[in-house]
Amino acid sequence: MSRGSSRGSGRAGGSGRAGGSGRAGGSGRAGGSGRAGRSGTATDRLQRLLALVPYVVSREVVGLAETAAAFEITENELVDDLNMLWCVELRSPDPYCPIDLSYEGGEIMVSQAESMDRPLRLGTDEASALLIGLRMLAELPGPQDQSALRRTIAKLEAAAGDAATASAQVAVHMDGRAPLDVQAQVAEAMRRGRRLHLSYYVPGRDEATERDVDPMRLLLLEGRTYLEAWCRRAEAVRLFRLDRVLALAVLDVAAEVPGQAKHVDVDSGLFRPSASDVRVELELSRAGHWVSHYYPCEQVSDLGDGRLKVVLRTPDTGWVRRLALRLGEDGKVTAPEGLVREIEDEATAALAQYA
Repeated sequence: MSRGSSRGSGRAGGSGRAGGSGRAGGSGRAGGSGRAGRSGTATDRLQRLLALVPYVVSREVVGLAETAAAFEITENELVDDLNMLWCVELRSPDPYCPIDLSYEGGEIMVSQAESMDRPLRLGTDEASALLIGLRMLAELPGPQDQSALRRTIAKLEAAAGDAATASAQVAVHMDGRAPLDVQAQVAEAMRRGRRLHLSYYVPGRDEATERDVDPMRLLLLEGRTYLEAWCRRAEAVRLFRLDRVLALAVLDVAAEVPGQAKHVDVDSGLFRPSASDVRVELELSRAGHWVSHYYPCEQVSDLGDGRLKVVLRTPDTGWVRRLALRLGEDGKVTAPEGLVREIEDEATAALAQYA
């Protein structure tokens, strides 16, 4: 990294630029914008960083305030982004060349970023994957206008050429696809702005629950369809997997999502265990693989010979004991030891009933 350090000392990486209070990074300028930051999730920031370089390069020199306004962030957040870009090393124009940038005097200049200022070009596999994903998204029910999405698909198909033909030959089957009548009812409730009553299976407690929910949006995550809604029972935003809806009714009541309700950040995945949850390990035969698809797992490992090791976390091990007894030879709990002994005791007691 000696090359990056020598370049940075006279540019954004130097103490007189990246951290100086007299620059845009100081409170005197960023604080005066009077605008709340919208830095968002890691995905939001990555998208912004990828757009930031072409934006600056196409203008040669652009002001900090103007750029921050264009990306709807504060100047402090923009300086953080610029300092992040300074750490990026590209393979063009020469191997492992750091981006060279400066924002001295409130004006941004970027150079040595030729490989990022060119238009995005997709390979055949990338274009095919994108088209397949967009077609799946277009089939997702909901009240949203699909015309913009379908126009995007048409433009990509025209630009992709042979890749579009290849992607059209792929049929995608999604495990856990919700019944069409459930999807249709949810879509109808969202279109009319109505509340839903759900009978919903909670695998973590192995029970069916009844609840009223106010729909917010439909999501396609990891090949499954979820309803994001304000749950009146939990008084919080919840995600409901539609294939776990046992029964559903559209109520003649207007949906009222509270102002404090926030969309679930799904960028980091759906699995969010609590620190107090019990860590459970299972070994599954080929016939027991369905467990890894049906229950939220922290880790799934291939043990060979068709066997899987599954790690999951739960606040209640009661349903795990029942699951282990139901699996029989198709799976067994291997940890924690206390839970293993409890399952063995219950299995012994059950066998004694047949003696």
